Amino acid sequence: MEGKGLSISEALKNRGDQLSEKGETLSYLAKENEVFGLIGFADQLKDSSIKAIQELHMMGMEVIMITGDNQITAKSIAKQAGVDDYYAEVLPEDKAIKVRELQEKGRKVAMVGDGINDAPALIQADVGVAIGAGTDVAIESADIVLVKNDPLDISKLIRLSKATMQKMKENLVWATGYNAFALPIAAGILRPWGIILRPQWGALIMTASSIIVVLNALRLRGLNLSE
Repeated sequence: MEGKGLSISEALKNRGDQLSEKGETLSYLAKENEVFGLIGFADQLKDSSIKAIQELHMMGMEVIMITGDNQITAKSIAKQAGVDDYYAEVLPEDKAIKVRELQEKGRKVAMVGDGINDAPALIQADVGVAIGAGTDVAIESADIVLVKNDPLDISKLIRLSKATMQKMKENLVWATGYNAFALPIAAGILRPWGIILRPQWGALIMTASSIIVVLNALRLRGLNLSE
């Protein structure tokens, strides 16, 4: 409005400030040369979003909000959501820069987004997570897609990732130790004592090793991701 040379009355400014403090985004209405009203738009903050942030805090994660909304609206939403910090009035092309700044401070960044404007930041992040109901560009740019569109799935994703890494380490230790023990026997190290491992037994033992590794990995199916 100011760019068009239109002035906003003090009454409208005060009303706009009141709506912004409630977390609403404003649109001013003008006819010819007069600004005569405004509309406040507000997204309903999901209870699951607040709970998801609480769970991430319990896991030792820091949650930062990056938004294009103005400072007043961003501050209100950040307070309601319980995030640790926020960046407001960030242009679409600057979201990736904010992610890079966090990375340069030595942090590992997982970016969650659903819009076209989030795509560069999703690519820049160490892990990009897209909401399934988001734009195709965001989904294509992300490493992971939350199909159910539930913010609580973010904490489940982290639990599943950690459990998967743990199983990989367990299987690696098992396979290394097993082969370190079995290969010398298969090579005939016990032959001086009359112990020779026949090829068919060697094949069965190696098969048993693979089966144990697979069974250990399948234990992930019983993992409770809600805890």
